[in-house]
Amino acid sequence: MTQRKKPKKIGRPKLPKGEAKGRIVPVRFRPEDIKAIEAAAKASKQTVSEWIRSTIHATVQR
Repeated sequence: MTQRKKPKKIGRPKLPKGEAKGRIVPVRFRPEDIKAIEAAAKASKQTVSEWIRSTIHATVQR
């Protein structure tokens, strides 16, 4: 009998515990809030995610 080798897993290997890239936090915004956030992000030449992160950092570090 021949032994079959397990196929290699596709994708990057899992990071060690506690070293994950980040955590996704689902948040729901009203349509008028989304428009305001998108406009502010565009005005500052950032993505919506970058704008939200920078706004949070500026608020928390006061």
